[in-house]
Amino acid sequence: MSTPTGPEDGQLDPGLSAIVSERRHLINLAYRLLGSLADAEDVVQETYARWYALSRRQQEAIASPGAWLTRVASRVCLDLLGSARVRRESYVGEWIPEPVPDRSEWGEGRSGSVGGDPADRVTLDESVSMAFLVVLESMTPAERVAFVLHDVFRYPFAEVAEIVGRTPAACRQLASSARRRVRTARNPAGLDVQRAAVVRDFKQAWDARDIDALIGLLAPDVTAVGDGGGLVSAVPHPVEGAGQVARHLVDVARRAPGLAIVERTVNGQPGLVLQVDGVTVTVVAFDVVGGRVRHIWAVRNPDKLRPWVARG
Repeated sequence: MSTPTGPEDGQLDPGLSAIVSERRHLINLAYRLLGSLADAEDVVQETYARWYALSRRQQEAIASPGAWLTRVASRVCLDLLGSARVRRESYVGEWIPEPVPDRSEWGEGRSGSVGGDPADRVTLDESVSMAFLVVLESMTPAERVAFVLHDVFRYPFAEVAEIVGRTPAACRQLASSARRRVRTARNPAGLDVQRAAVVRDFKQAWDARDIDALIGLLAPDVTAVGDGGGLVSAVPHPVEGAGQVARHLVDVARRAPGLAIVERTVNGQPGLVLQVDGVTVTVVAFDVVGGRVRHIWAVRNPDKLRPWVARG
């Protein structure tokens, strides 16, 4: 994606460096609000377009350009979240948030530069784990915006209220409601080594087509969800139960004899990437609780795999 420039002659205006420096913050905010890197990029473009639609006098009258950009981006996201619910009702199959790789593994960005624009890369922490993003998807647009702005980015409720169009007290209540939902998605800290070991054992069992070993690594009530977006094949509904999920995984592997399963970081946590002839075709994220896999999310929609392409 290209870097914003001034509206007149392409020369850097005095405040441009401060404006451009907000880009990564805006990408991180919009991705958490929307669960889609592509939509987040569009939001940031729209936000900058609105900034440059202002006259120089209007720009200079804004005391904090960074705060202005955040307000605009958040409002654009709020509008998109409302329309996203309608769009996802017509989405083919299950919708899963767009996965992001480790910062060292980003593929080609929209600008066409290998490695993409560093400003477009999402900071990986607990607030972008797939489990966290899936819970955010269950919230109302106002809940999601209030919670992310306050609990993740630490904006005071007075500022959140201005963005959401509610009172500070109402926004506090929205964030509290969202917080109760999120607690179920948070894993105890310090278990990264255990999660990595479980995913590694899972990979080995999947590679070996060992149904019994897979069942031993899955929670009895495990759920597996696939997202093909109608562009590639994927199970149309979640697969539930350790036995059913294990058999489905082995069937997937048997139907793709050239399939390679590779360990990768997915949204900041241990995950797997499936490749055919060196091309990434699926990114798999896990929710590991108590040493067993509780949820599996497999993203196959190629439109959601853009950052994974160049490095596999």
